[in-house]
Amino acid sequence: MKTNRVLRAPGGISLRLEVRAVTVVVVLLLAAFAASVVLIGTGDFPISAGDVVKTLAGNGNAGQEFIVNELRLPRVLVGLLVGASLGLGGALFQAVTRNPLGSPDVLGLGQGATAGALVMIVLFSGSAAQVTMGALVGGLATGLAIYLLAWKRGVHGYRLVLVGIGVSAIVTAINGYLLTVSDIVDAARAVVWMTGSLNGRDWDQVWPLLGLCAVLVPLVLANARGLRMMEMGDDVSNALGVRVERVRALLMVAAVLLTATATAAAGPVSFVALTAPQLARRLTRSPGPNLLPSLCMGATLLVTADWASQRAFGADQLPVGVVTGVLGGVYLLWLLVTERKAGRI
Repeated sequence: MKTNRVLRAPGGISLRLEVRAVTVVVVLLLAAFAASVVLIGTGDFPISAGDVVKTLAGNGNAGQEFIVNELRLPRVLVGLLVGASLGLGGALFQAVTRNPLGSPDVLGLGQGATAGALVMIVLFSGSAAQVTMGALVGGLATGLAIYLLAWKRGVHGYRLVLVGIGVSAIVTAINGYLLTVSDIVDAARAVVWMTGSLNGRDWDQVWPLLGLCAVLVPLVLANARGLRMMEMGDDVSNALGVRVERVRALLMVAAVLLTATATAAAGPVSFVALTAPQLARRLTRSPGPNLLPSLCMGATLLVTADWASQRAFGADQLPVGVVTGVLGGVYLLWLLVTERKAGRI
């Protein structure tokens, strides 16, 4: 059965669609929407899925409008946007480094954002807005440091990963020091932030994330062809007309911005950026970076994990970062066992 379709438009423009990848994207979008509706209806005042949809369409009563639009919808939107940003950022890092472990979790961007947040919490007792800004600055500074340290007549994947691991170890040590010199109140506040949580998120976190995604996602997708060609090697890509270093630098900046902003909004939510691209690739069975499927997978994973953090443990609500950490760890163990049985490690 033919799995590709070519769409042709006037003016000689054509677009090749992979049917399986498109199907995966559609299914993931439907799953994310369904999980979001269920999550919005979950809480001390349960609301049925039908009433949630009616309220989102503007047909709910005054009480439902307040609960849905003011209390629960912002949290869900932050979860979707953070998951999408981490999924896309992880796919970009893994494609640029050509390494499945080349994710923000491994490269130290999350630890860098944590360092920025800890500086604001421990040294300045900063407000929530200041902590968010500190996390953003810390993530961007860490990404810039990794890129500059890995530069040697260009940036290559394994060098980037190794430098990232080294920077991650240094920043982790700095974070530990900041925690030891803080008082008990600031330390408790910092630990909660470091776990990764969507509690208390409101429209103030939604708009910056939405604006950044509206700019960066089309920019990244517009360079997807060049990124896919770069997987054949820099020499071949240059011969085919791809400006390798320009594309690589542009996509690295986009990935750092996506990851740092997501971390600033929800804390260092672990493993989403690592697992979402790999799960998307397994579902699409398609070579290449799988950018759009990874984005959708990240959003679906995080909103589903948030539902599990609220409902799967009885009266105890866990931070969403705990759930993603457990699921990500199980996935990595399964992946290692599978790869060992296949004789690849």
